[in-house]
Amino acid sequence: MNKATLIDKISERAHVSKKQAEDMIDSFVKITIEELKAGRKVNVVGFGSFEARTRHARGGINPQKPTERITIPEVKVAKFKTGKTLKDALKGKI
Repeated sequence: MNKATLIDKISERAHVSKKQAEDMIDSFVKITIEELKAGRKVNVVGFGSFEARTRHARGGINPQKPTERITIPEVKVAKFKTGKTLKDALKGKI
């Protein structure tokens, strides 16, 4: 499913225009990004939670020159943990 299909489905189920559905999705994405950048967690009960974590620096191998060692820098990454309702739905319990 892509963003356009998601917008169509939300507009149908929520009985709103496609523009309003698109604004809702865009707002959710922007708010989630702002919260993660600020170091806060975004929790949607039943669906899951988003959290920013730091992946520590580590050593690696240059794929173009396998004999050369490189340092992979520390970076922040987004992590998603599924909620109970989503887990149960995927297991077929719902």
